[in-house]
Amino acid sequence: MIRRAPGTQDFAVQAAKAAGSLLGATFGAAGALRRNKPLHPKGLVYDALIRRVGSPIMWGCPWLDDEGTDAGAARLSRAIGLPAPVPDIHGLAITFTGDDGERNDLLLATTGLGRWGRFLLIPRSDPHTCSYGSLFPYRSSRDLVLLAAVPLPAFRPQEPPAVRFRLQAAGVAGHWHAFGTLELSTPEGGLTDRPLRFNPVAYPLPGLRTPRALQRLREPAYIAARRTPARVGPR
Repeated sequence: MIRRAPGTQDFAVQAAKAAGSLLGATFGAAGALRRNKPLHPKGLVYDALIRRVGSPIMWGCPWLDDEGTDAGAARLSRAIGLPAPVPDIHGLAITFTGDDGERNDLLLATTGLGRWGRFLLIPRSDPHTCSYGSLFPYRSSRDLVLLAAVPLPAFRPQEPPAVRFRLQAAGVAGHWHAFGTLELSTPEGGLTDRPLRFNPVAYPLPGLRTPRALQRLREPAYIAARRTPARVGPR
């Protein structure tokens, strides 16, 4: 049996914690200079509807494996805040309340979908026609799993148009499997920005958890982002 060297796990945890603290300090400084969010300073908030049909393979997570519907809000935003149509890393942040009354947050960003591309952030021009991925894996009761949202052909029941995505799940190196759809539609009163804060570590998806090392890496960044007030207004 291979034994782990004494202190190796503690070193990995401390390294992740130190890296997270550095990210938190960096994001906090950026937010202070901007007097705004350090990342994704401007965006548009949509009504979000998730229709889950169940994954063709079992992940050991009812939210992925079973049918269901979730309603909430979603925000599309540019990470750096570059003006359109200049390519930027786009974010798709979703929040909803589950049947148990608990809040659930999901953060996706423009990534590739290939074996290596799913771990890379990729700048895009149009936020409605690009794929989004979780970048980091979640842990279900069976395995590590990545999530993605892939745009479906546009349809225009309203103006501006609603946007639909196919929701997919995959292992860290496996094929993607569809488990539902996400529909973004214009709220009553029109598209505007709102000071929403998302935290997938504090409000994980049902049956999915962020691995401990990634929690220590990401949490300081979320704390720093929440300390800076968001400007409210149209994109």
